[in-house]
Amino acid sequence: IMKIIKIKLDKISKEQIKLISNSLKKGEVVVLPTDTIYGLSCVANSKKAISKIRCIKNILDNRPFLILVSSLTMAKKYCQINQIQKNFLSKIWPGPVTVIFNSKNKLLQKSTSKIISLAVRLPKNNFLIKIIKKINQPLVSTSLNLSGQKPLASLSGLNKYFKKHQPDLVIDAGKIKKKKPSKIYDIRDINNIKIIRK
Repeated sequence: IMKIIKIKLDKISKEQIKLISNSLKKGEVVVLPTDTIYGLSCVANSKKAISKIRCIKNILDNRPFLILVSSLTMAKKYCQINQIQKNFLSKIWPGPVTVIFNSKNKLLQKSTSKIISLAVRLPKNNFLIKIIKKINQPLVSTSLNLSGQKPLASLSGLNKYFKKHQPDLVIDAGKIKKKKPSKIYDIRDINNIKIIRK
């Protein structure tokens, strides 16, 4: 049964952060408000939880999910980031921009078949940063919707929407103002930056 917790992002308590973090550490799938849209999240090193996200969203392929980090230092632990890339990141992070890097293959994240590259984002959201710091590893994040459908901005009727498979925990911070999913830049070749999603 899906558990729902209502929160106010500007008044989040240590107890709430602990509860959400413990749920994630247990390998549960949690609906979290982000600085873009509501997302389905789990710890990045749980094969079981990542498979559950695929079931919830009815994703049949092995497409990779992006990961959220709490700092550039955390990103550098899993990705190959040089000084020029670092300078570029300082202009766009934190914020709604996902960046594709070459991977260091330190992440057990089975969100990619062969982890050659990683899509990473440093969110502009204190609530998320606190949770990622508490679990001390990146979070998988993907939009809250069934595959091929538009992301949900509101959480009303979630039980009916996800009929087959459901998240374990839902963090309800109210309706998110009309926001788009993050932009995606591929900066593996810093001299030839590709915009994957505007």
